[in-house]
Amino acid sequence: MAEQGNQNPIRLYQAWKGSNRFFCWGRLIFGPDVSSLYLTIVLIGGPALCFCIRVYQNINDNDKHGKDSDYWYIVLFVAAFLTCLDILFLLMTSSRDPGIIPRNTKPPESEEAFDMNTPSMEWINDKTPHLRLPRTKEVIVNGHPVNVKYCDTCMLYRPPRASHCSICNNCVQKFDHHCPWVGQCIGLRNYRFFYLFISTSTVLCLYVLGFSWVHIAQNKEGVLKAMQKDILSDVLIVYCFITVWFVGGLSVFHFYLICTNQTTYENFRYRYDKKENPYHKGIIRNLQEVFLSKISPSLNNFRAFACEAENVVAEETGTDNVRTSKEKIDIEMGNRFAESEGISLPEILQNLHYDELEGNSKGKEGIVDFDIQPSPFIFEPEKRDEEIIARETETMHQV
Repeated sequence: MAEQGNQNPIRLYQAWKGSNRFFCWGRLIFGPDVSSLYLTIVLIGGPALCFCIRVYQNINDNDKHGKDSDYWYIVLFVAAFLTCLDILFLLMTSSRDPGIIPRNTKPPESEEAFDMNTPSMEWINDKTPHLRLPRTKEVIVNGHPVNVKYCDTCMLYRPPRASHCSICNNCVQKFDHHCPWVGQCIGLRNYRFFYLFISTSTVLCLYVLGFSWVHIAQNKEGVLKAMQKDILSDVLIVYCFITVWFVGGLSVFHFYLICTNQTTYENFRYRYDKKENPYHKGIIRNLQEVFLSKISPSLNNFRAFACEAENVVAEETGTDNVRTSKEKIDIEMGNRFAESEGISLPEILQNLHYDELEGNSKGKEGIVDFDIQPSPFIFEPEKRDEEIIARETETMHQV
């Protein structure tokens, strides 16, 4: 089996722990609701196709009556161009990595001492019941303190502006929202294309709406009679009028967010209008950051080969990351002194029945809570002056 695993290694996208769906052998990444993308394409392409058909009918009518149709050929070309451009931006938004942060296979090292009584510490989750880490940490962003949170699922401290998407099951850089219409999270790496998509949709709606009215207005029999005869234009007018309020309002709202350097998540959660926004750089620089800056490279190489051992851990509940009592004591005591002074563990600790300790510690929601009085040197600061080493050695000989 091992030889077979080495001969047929799997790639990262095949062992991905998020809810994403991959196509083209990991080159394209979508959200789990990628099927909604087909509906969005139909809602864009269907009315646009109907409009092009109506324009083509108008061209034929002009040709029959000997009228010039060059104007309507341009209208037809622009409509087709806007439709293709809109669908292109849609696919570029939906099929790329939005800024997924790779999850850890084990929790990070705590910078604080392991103290069961520290009120600022919390249990992480059922996967690592023996660890306690700060739920939040404070970092400085442009001179402003910002709290970053620990993600139980990804086992990492989220960078500023990142958040965990419950639909895709990933932490995403500069998370804006999860858009069901594109079937993907909107984040650092696809927000530009998302805005181009909704703004192009707005222009397309206004374009179809305007020229559908032209089709009706050019009828000399009157507007009411023209609307009775031109049912297709009537439907397009009603459809585009309703749609433009949605995509147009969305475009205006996101333009405001871009100018103030906010995300949708931040706008609804933090309300920066009531306090200073640490990310605001001025309107010009905010616009440059979204539209003119270089897009950050993906933090994931989905086509890279994944380690088979890590894939096994991914399917388990993280028990490989949970150390036993013996391992913890070996790490906290043996590794601390053996490397520098060659001092072995005290005999009393070497002869402990660790299996029995582990069995007695269960039953309290997985929390290890056995009563062992540690030696005085366990939590000494890691100083290597002669006085501390002498005291540690003397204590060990007494034991």
